[in-house]
Amino acid sequence: MNVFGVIIFSTLFFTFLLRIVANVVNLRFAGAGLPDEFKGVFDGKAYEKSQRYLRKNTAFSMVSGGFDLAVLLIFWFSGGFGAIDTVVRGFGQSSIVTGLLFFGVLLLFQSLISLPFTLYRIFVIEEKFGFNKTTPSTFIVDTLKSVVLGVTLGGPVLAALLWFFEYTGAMAWLWAWAGITFFSLLLQYAAPSLIMPLFNRFTPLEDGELKSAIMRYAKSVGFPLEGIYVIDGSRRSSKANAFFTGFGRQKRIALFDTLIEQHSVEELVAVLAHEIGHYKKKHILISMVLNALNTGVIFFLLSVFMNNRLLFDAFYVQETSVYASLVFFFLLYSPIEFLLSIVLQMLSRKHEFEADYYAATTYSNGGALVDALKKLSRSSLSNLTPHPFYVFLNYSHPPVLERIRRITNVTS
Repeated sequence: MNVFGVIIFSTLFFTFLLRIVANVVNLRFAGAGLPDEFKGVFDGKAYEKSQRYLRKNTAFSMVSGGFDLAVLLIFWFSGGFGAIDTVVRGFGQSSIVTGLLFFGVLLLFQSLISLPFTLYRIFVIEEKFGFNKTTPSTFIVDTLKSVVLGVTLGGPVLAALLWFFEYTGAMAWLWAWAGITFFSLLLQYAAPSLIMPLFNRFTPLEDGELKSAIMRYAKSVGFPLEGIYVIDGSRRSSKANAFFTGFGRQKRIALFDTLIEQHSVEELVAVLAHEIGHYKKKHILISMVLNALNTGVIFFLLSVFMNNRLLFDAFYVQETSVYASLVFFFLLYSPIEFLLSIVLQMLSRKHEFEADYYAATTYSNGGALVDALKKLSRSSLSNLTPHPFYVFLNYSHPPVLERIRRITNVTS
C-alpha cells in the first residue's frame, strides 16, 4: 500500500472510529432526564419511547456504517475496482461510455448492498415506532423514479464531466465547474415544479384562517409569496416538516399535511416565519455560493490528481482513466470533505439560530415557535439532550433545547 492508500485507509478508519465514539457518548449523555422545558409536553412513557428510538437508531447506524466500511475495504483490497475496469473496457466502447458503465456498475453494487438496510430502517424501525406510512408499492415506485431520474439527469451530467476532463485540456476543471454550477442553478429553478411533484403531490393551500394569517404575516415583512403548498407527506411518514425551495417565480413554501394536522394556526405561521427568515437573511444564497466555491476547489484539485499513477496503484488498477480518477480522488478527498462538513454544519446551526431570531422578533406571537418546536420534538421522538461532541460532528440544526432557550430569552 503506497502513501495514497495509507491516507485513504487511515481516514476511513479514523472517521468511522470517531463516529462510534460520538455515538457512545451520545447514548450515555441522553439519559440525563427530561428537561424542565418539556415537562407537560413529554410524559414518562413518551420520553422513554424517545430514548428507545435513539438507542435503536444509534445501533442501526453503527452496524450499517461498519458493514459499509467492511464491504468497501474488502472490495478495494480484493481488486474489485480493477476487475470492474477490466470488464467495462472489454466492451470496446469510447472512454465516455466506458466511464458511464464503470459508474453504473459501482452504483448498482452500492445500491444492492444498501437496500436491506434501507428496507430495515423504513419497514422495521420506523414501523415499530409508528412513523412509517410507506407501502411496499410506494417504495418500489419511488425507487424506480429515482433510478430513471438518475439515468436521465445524472447520466448526461456525468458524461459531460468526463468529456470536459478528457478533451478540454488544462482548463478542464474551469469548464466543468461552470457547467456543473449552471446545471445546479437550473435544477434549483426546475425542481419545485418538475421534479419534486414526481414524488409528492403539491396542493395549493386552501383559502381560510391559515392562509389569511400567513398572507398577513408575509405582507408585514415584505415577503413576496408566489405560492403556499401542502405536501402529502403522510403518504410516507407521520413526521412533519416545512421548507422553502426554489427561487425566482418558482420559489415555494411547502407545508407537510402532517404539520398542519398537528399544529395550531399561530404555530404554523411561526414555523413559516422561520423559513422566511432563511430567505430574508440570504442563507439560501450563501449556501449556494459556498457549494459553488467548494465545487470549484474540488474540480481544481481533481485536475491536479487526474490520472495519477500512484493513486491508481493504491487501488490496484492497471490503466489510468478520467472516470476512475473521479472515484479515487473523491476517496482521497474524504479527509477534507469530513472537515468541511463540520464547518458547514456549524454555519448551518448559526443560520438556524438567526432564522429563529427573525421569526421571534417579526411575528407578533414569537413564542408560538417554541410551542411548535416542542410539539415537533415530541411527534418525532427527538433526542432532547444530545452530547455536544455528537452535535459538533452530525447536527445541521442546533439541539432543540438550545433553540427553545434562545427564543424564550428573546420573547420574554
